[in-house]
Amino acid sequence: MGIEVGGILGLLWLILAIYAIVKIVGSSAGTGAKVLWIVLILLLPLLGLILWAIFGPK
Repeated sequence: MGIEVGGILGLLWLILAIYAIVKIVGSSAGTGAKVLWIVLILLLPLLGLILWAIFGPK
């Protein structure tokens, strides 16, 4: 049995998305900003994570 690249990349995205969401929920940002970031990460997976990494954490 070989290791599928799509499976590994999907697992990596899932781990990063969960990490980002946990950091967002624990941040001091307002509720609207938190919801916006979480929706962005879930609807635009790669772009959302990149934008969050650049503009999200302070």
